[in-house]
Amino acid sequence: MAQHSDLPPDTLNDQVGVLARREIEARIVTPLIERLGEEFGHERVREIAKEVVVEVAKEQGAGMAAARGANDLAAFTAGNEAWTRGGALEIEIVEQTDEVYAFNVTRCRYAEMYKSLGIPELGALFSCNRDGTLMEGFNPDIEFTRTQTIMSGASHCDFRYTNNTGPTPVTLT
Repeated sequence: MAQHSDLPPDTLNDQVGVLARREIEARIVTPLIERLGEEFGHERVREIAKEVVVEVAKEQGAGMAAARGANDLAAFTAGNEAWTRGGALEIEIVEQTDEVYAFNVTRCRYAEMYKSLGIPELGALFSCNRDGTLMEGFNPDIEFTRTQTIMSGASHCDFRYTNNTGPTPVTLT
């Protein structure tokens, strides 16, 4: 069986946007998770799904860094249009420097989409769950923190990225 890393480079986010991708994934994976849960126990199946989503997100982060040729905050922020495409996220920048990228999400159509599909409890599993590990794959020296999400009922999501290595970007070859 092929490992995730054995697959060709993932360019779907750029092609269809992340919101559309998450809906497609949710419409396929949700019935699968539910059926497997009936057979093997819902809690264990969701734990396994979470582990897989986290692994894939980390690999996607590494792939993003490789595709962008750098893994600093400037490279991270430069190509994130796929996540906000079509108003998927409304954000307000709190701070943006070489060392810090901080923003609040004030509207999250991802949360709205999962709710409209009748699976709000899976939204965090399929989407929010990826954010920290995506950055681990992109650059493990950039710390990601978030204390609240719209998905869990907060008024906004507070994304904070801090470069713990200082302002010197790392160029990948």
